[in-house]
Amino acid sequence: MLQFSKYQGLGNDFLVLDCRDLVPDGPDQGEPDRDIGLTPSLVRHLCDRRLGVGGDGVILALPPQQGGELRMRIFNADGTEPEMCGNGIRCLARFLADNDGDAPGRRWQVETLAGRIVPELCRDGAIRVDMGPPFLEPASIPTTLPIGPAGVPQGILEVEGERFSVAAVGMGNPHVVIPVEDPDAIDLDRFGAALEVHPAFPARTNVHFVAVLAPDHLRMRVWERGAGPTLACGTGACATLVACRLLGLSAAAARLDLPGGPLWIEWAGEGASVLMTGPAEVVFEGVLAPGFPGLESEDGDPEPPADALHDSPRLPGPAAEAPGPGADSIDCASACVTGCVRPEACASAEARARVAALLEARSLDELVAIATASAAERRGLPPGSGDG
Repeated sequence: MLQFSKYQGLGNDFLVLDCRDLVPDGPDQGEPDRDIGLTPSLVRHLCDRRLGVGGDGVILALPPQQGGELRMRIFNADGTEPEMCGNGIRCLARFLADNDGDAPGRRWQVETLAGRIVPELCRDGAIRVDMGPPFLEPASIPTTLPIGPAGVPQGILEVEGERFSVAAVGMGNPHVVIPVEDPDAIDLDRFGAALEVHPAFPARTNVHFVAVLAPDHLRMRVWERGAGPTLACGTGACATLVACRLLGLSAAAARLDLPGGPLWIEWAGEGASVLMTGPAEVVFEGVLAPGFPGLESEDGDPEPPADALHDSPRLPGPAAEAPGPGADSIDCASACVTGCVRPEACASAEARARVAALLEARSLDELVAIATASAAERRGLPPGSGDG
């Protein structure tokens, strides 16, 4: 069974998997990710809010590779891997504090694809994160927009028949910021989706519409690259404050109201780190039973999936079994939502039968006890301990 914890920061929710104790068993001892088994298909199944657990992404806490305390990898709900996620790293820090019993003042040196990020546990339970300096050179964002008079990549972009005055900022991942009078009046599904894939952003981009309520108070809506509309985006809030300050619209520190709640962002100016402070909370802990799409039986042999991520990790625990003889690969979660499309040779029949057998052999109380004992063991608590 695969153990996970679900955390949320301002409604931006993630499944967190603790792989810090992972020891590679292959010849390449420097690449423990290769021994875990995460694929885009499995991520999509996990994040599906109807057919899976539900989430905006999956976070792996991994052994360090470059002198930090641990390494973070994060995958969007569509299976793609972004460089960083501000809400995600706050959730990871809260997860580490909860599981390791850390006290306020604890700081973590976290390796990410955007470089070393340092979150800190505050006395009120919030997480303050040193996000590092913003990227303002077009090539480092990346964007084809030229540097404008405000010292930030700027321009006019036309999408869906509308023209927007935009600014681009990098926080280890790309962001486009669009000042507007009322973010709620923007058709986010229409314009967010179009701007994400605009040719001005070779690696696609996160999209943020922002209104300036006061120099120290901004309100924004978010379209996240690879996830769509979300309730919050930490790196996006940082990029928005930087862009608005350079455009002369905001102060050096401001409260940014997102649909999921407020974040406090500070940026002293050129060369300084962006500081982000906000909440992160546990939602629940759980396990996935054998037979979940993308997991194989405990006695089965893993088969590398066709859509495996580059340098793809494998999750600790059971992984996905191959389809039966002669069966084509079928994504049952999407292809069979109205009924099995191939009942004579169902690709997931054996897995579903194992799940049915497991559920039949165990009472509900036993299944709950297994999950509770598992969670308690991870936190170093005696069996039967709870959060209350």
